[in-house]
Amino acid sequence: MDDYFGTKITDTYRWMEDMKNPELLNWMKAQADYTRAALDQIPGRQRVLHRLTTLSNAVPSRVSSVLRLPGEQYVYLKTNANENIASLYVRRGLSGPETRLVDPNQLKPTNEQPVSISYFTPSWDGKLIAVGLASGGSENTYIRIYDVAAGLETGETIDRARYGGIAWLPDNRSFFYTRLQQLPADAPVTEYRKKPRVYRHVVGTSADEDRVVFGNDVDPGVEVGPTLLPRLHTFPNSDYVLATVQTGVGGGQAMYVARLTDYNQTADEVGPSPWRKICDMTDDVTDAAIHGDDLYVVTHKNTPRYKVIRTSAKNPNLATATVVLPAGEAIIMGSYIAGEGALHVAQDALYVQQLDGGLGRIRRIPFRKGERESYVVTPFDGTLTEVTADARVPGLLYSLTSWTKAARPYAWNPAVRRSVELGLQPKGPFDDLKDVDIREVKVRAADSTLIPLSIIHKKGMKLDGSHPTWLNGYGAYGIPSLSGSSPMSTTWLEQGGIYAVAHVRGGGEYGEEWHRGGYKATKPNTWRDFIACAEYLIAQKYTSPKHLAGLGISAGGILIGRAMTERPDLFRAVGIAVGLTDMLRFETTANGVPNIPEFGSVKTEEGFRNLHQMSAYHHVRDSTSYPAVLLATGINDPRVDPWLMAKMTARLQAASNSGRPVMLRVDYQTGHGPGVTKQQRLATYADAISFLFWQLGHIDFQPPWPGCSD
Repeated sequence: MDDYFGTKITDTYRWMEDMKNPELLNWMKAQADYTRAALDQIPGRQRVLHRLTTLSNAVPSRVSSVLRLPGEQYVYLKTNANENIASLYVRRGLSGPETRLVDPNQLKPTNEQPVSISYFTPSWDGKLIAVGLASGGSENTYIRIYDVAAGLETGETIDRARYGGIAWLPDNRSFFYTRLQQLPADAPVTEYRKKPRVYRHVVGTSADEDRVVFGNDVDPGVEVGPTLLPRLHTFPNSDYVLATVQTGVGGGQAMYVARLTDYNQTADEVGPSPWRKICDMTDDVTDAAIHGDDLYVVTHKNTPRYKVIRTSAKNPNLATATVVLPAGEAIIMGSYIAGEGALHVAQDALYVQQLDGGLGRIRRIPFRKGERESYVVTPFDGTLTEVTADARVPGLLYSLTSWTKAARPYAWNPAVRRSVELGLQPKGPFDDLKDVDIREVKVRAADSTLIPLSIIHKKGMKLDGSHPTWLNGYGAYGIPSLSGSSPMSTTWLEQGGIYAVAHVRGGGEYGEEWHRGGYKATKPNTWRDFIACAEYLIAQKYTSPKHLAGLGISAGGILIGRAMTERPDLFRAVGIAVGLTDMLRFETTANGVPNIPEFGSVKTEEGFRNLHQMSAYHHVRDSTSYPAVLLATGINDPRVDPWLMAKMTARLQAASNSGRPVMLRVDYQTGHGPGVTKQQRLATYADAISFLFWQLGHIDFQPPWPGCSD
């Protein structure tokens, strides 16, 4: 029994936290085998998987993460229809021949788990590309460098490179990167992510020779705490290097700037000048970029929807900075889907990403005096991701998607003020759904706050409360839930389902104020907003409790776990994927410590009270009629340890008296999500769709045994 500030907590399943315990591993394997057998017997599953595969392979290939360098050199990821994992391609000109530079399908890991590309960064001249690779979704990334002309590796491997942060230097032969510390095998797991530091690597040398240049205990004039993540950023059009220090889960950053000294390819040291502080974390700065001698900064200090200011890189002073883009109705925010910032420096302008009522916008602020600001004209309204620019090339690239349109890459040409498709990805027959209605409504929450709710369904659907409905939500880290189309949502809609997304507090739909509305002490708003959206769908007869399912992924496990434990009567089925469900013990994991800034710590009384409130595991009550639940984990998950899903499964199986199944799906070749193969992703979709339709009473998904809807 644990005693938290006078509150006694009994944890019957504490023993399940030891992932080396044979009893736990055998229990998980038995659960996984049972779940696999049950899901495979659902009559419609194979048909759903076939449809998902057809939709996914309807075009010869799909591309993503497109970069454009000077000389019309393009670098991008591409997955052919008959392939499982994306490869890295390069080409000169959009009409030129493409070359496959890195094919993860041909890499043979020692553990026989599939290898995937985590990230890639070309040198400024495009002759070398540093590529991060990892196997089995572990995110244990290592870097290899590829020579574009030769089509070969340079020979060295850099391990412990999970965070990447690659920043090439002007010599095109060396780069900065962020590396985890080397720990003994018996080190506590909570030390794993502490004290990452920035190193400099010279191509052609061993990683053992790499020199530490920034981070914890490196420079006495720069304080970098042991739990913080340092990165260095270089810019092709500037002599300055930018240092950022952050928690790793969003929020404000501390920043420093220095000038790169002159050096050549044989120099032993980069030797930046002493760092000048730009800001502390309390200055609420979330992004920065440098153009020449100008330093551009995004901040939400006293402006929860953010603003862009400009100061001198040589002598930065935020107090006297010029406002370049004031706060307005639109939020200044980059794409959290792609992990990019809001500021993009091109040759012609500073491009600023915004979110306006859930729709992506890009503001163009020209560098040339006298030229007017404007917006990038996109082909349709939707979600912007993978926005990239190069300071030596005018314009920018971006990917655009919506509830009914598949993601496609575009280029903005400022000379003609027009966006054009890059032509790297063929159009598919299912890329533009026509027979679909989209309704964007506002739902009144328990405290009268209006919560946006997106509802997507086939046209002509009669609202009689009979439709299987999938309600999704997230609500954490200030990350908004944005529109997008996928084979999963398309298949769900085709089978007569309704798909809905609750834009709850804790997310970033309306800036930092919206984030803080579902954060630590205010976290209950997150799941209660979700509950309000569920009640709206029922009241408006889109569905009914016997046909409603809720889903939460990762930090969305807090949302769906607490919605289910607070209002089990609202849902017939629930999905929790790699979810945070035991918030009192999450802090004991490798990823728990970095998440303290977002959720709090049990080491303070206030933190304990908040975490106990949001911990679904601790709110499961015996002899309660819970919905059917499908929990899912990847055995290599480095973010949410698999034991969280195991404990929640065991607790629900013991507590629920509804007679509905509580199942644990375990994938032994994946992790939290990054690095999954196409086949793994489609199999996950098929299992989720089949389980939910089974439990929501869809006639085509009823297996020959009891346990379905009544």
